[in-house]
Amino acid sequence: MKITKYNNVKNISGNKLKELRKDAKMSQQDLAEKLQLEGIDLTSKEISKIETNNRLVQDFELFAFAKIFKVSADEFNVS
Repeated sequence: MKITKYNNVKNISGNKLKELRKDAKMSQQDLAEKLQLEGIDLTSKEISKIETNNRLVQDFELFAFAKIFKVSADEFNVS
């Protein structure tokens, strides 16, 4: 069985991503450009969908977010 939602959202890392991005004073477009340097092709629209929990996050995307913001991937886990 394929699970595409958990507690009615598509990811649990969007809120943390938005928080880290805003703390870094980075726009969604800025983040998209940094991701491209890491080999991840996400648009600012896709980042917006992640931040609003309307898009699934792939593991390699999560690790790229962690690398860009210099945090552990564990930071994206909600406790």
